[in-house]
Amino acid sequence: MQATIEKLGRRMPISKEMVVSTLAMTIGILLLVSGYGFYRVEKLSTQVNTLALALASTTAIFQIALSEATSTIDIALATERQNIQDKLGEVQDQVGSVTGTVDDLQKLSSIDSQLLAKYSKVFFLSDTYAPARLVEIPATYKYIENAPLQIIPEVLPYVEKMLDAAKDDGVDIYASSAYRSFNTQSALKGQYKVTYGAGTANSFSADQGYSEHQLGTTIDFITTGTGGILEGFDKKPAYQWMVQNAYRYGFVQSYPPGNGYYIYEPWHWRFVGVKLATSLHKSGTFFYQMDQRKIDTYLISLFD
Repeated sequence: MQATIEKLGRRMPISKEMVVSTLAMTIGILLLVSGYGFYRVEKLSTQVNTLALALASTTAIFQIALSEATSTIDIALATERQNIQDKLGEVQDQVGSVTGTVDDLQKLSSIDSQLLAKYSKVFFLSDTYAPARLVEIPATYKYIENAPLQIIPEVLPYVEKMLDAAKDDGVDIYASSAYRSFNTQSALKGQYKVTYGAGTANSFSADQGYSEHQLGTTIDFITTGTGGILEGFDKKPAYQWMVQNAYRYGFVQSYPPGNGYYIYEPWHWRFVGVKLATSLHKSGTFFYQMDQRKIDTYLISLFD
């Protein structure tokens, strides 16, 4: 430093005081610049920190907003999904209802609507009416094995199960009479009138067209120990068994004691379906006491 000053002194008349002053000024400038730089750096650091804080706050606000928006969307989607499921459920119910209605209509169309109508002195079956199909009752269930006894095929399984159940209980019950055509009933009623007189015949025998036997769902039952005749059936265990169990197989007694149509006929039983027979049995009501409109509601379940 001393040599430099001396050289400068030889080139130009500069005093030591000037050099020191210049150096001091230079150092001051350097310190000023350095301080200003430090100030700028510190200020920049503060701005960066402020920006970072603002960014963090904005990010937090964005995340909260995003979370709330996501939650709102999820709720909306869940609600819409439930609405769609509800609508689908309603459509399925409607389709199911329509399908059930169609099935019921198809089922009803296959069942003869005459089978649950009241006939004894109430409704009339024409001379042209006959069941669509008839089958022969097997010999094992007939009192006279070679007697031609027919019934509609839908009822036969119920007859067989009922008589088999009775036999399992030690009770012998057989079919004595079943389907009768309009003409057969006419001829039979004519014989009764000749034998007993019209008044007496009318008390126990239906005119042609009014007989339940023409439906192919009615059977006169008989048991052993009566000499082959229907009278006395109610004095045998077979009748008590029928009273207690026939409804389980869809059969009801058409003309119990006190009915207003014909004399008491304990042997005469008509198939009306298990549901209706059970209802009548539990209520202690007989078939002809029930309103026809109520009876008709059981037609769809006749062979269930």
